[in-house]
Amino acid sequence: MKPSGLRIRPMCTADVDSVQALAAALPHAPHWTRASWEALLHASAPRRVALAAEAAPGVIAGFVIASLMPPEAELESIAVAPENQRQGIARALLRALEVDLRAAGVTAILLEVRPSNAPARALYRALSFAEAGRRPGYYADPPEDALLLQRELR
Repeated sequence: MKPSGLRIRPMCTADVDSVQALAAALPHAPHWTRASWEALLHASAPRRVALAAEAAPGVIAGFVIASLMPPEAELESIAVAPENQRQGIARALLRALEVDLRAAGVTAILLEVRPSNAPARALYRALSFAEAGRRPGYYADPPEDALLLQRELR
């Protein structure tokens, strides 16, 4: 169920400042440069789906980005602003992402997550992602393995 008043739509260049600020406020979100954010919106390869969740007009509450390599997609990032967490926004973003992925011929979503990121792991577990492996020493600052998770799209 999507939170009341939430609008999920394709991310656009006008969202970059808000998305970058939101990501900077979260330790597990990507801390990319503005140029990197803009490039992901306009790059032709890999093809990406980038969605923004608006809590109110112009107020970005969260975002999700996935790269497409049909029949698979990699969830590159999902983030929700601290003041909007635990309201169902991440679930709504993932559900909207799945619609776009299915339309693109994707049948499985893959992702990496830090073992220490308990909230994200709980979300993925609730959405039926299963552990598919581990990448030793994948993360830096602090150093940590990555858990590989996968979910088939039906």
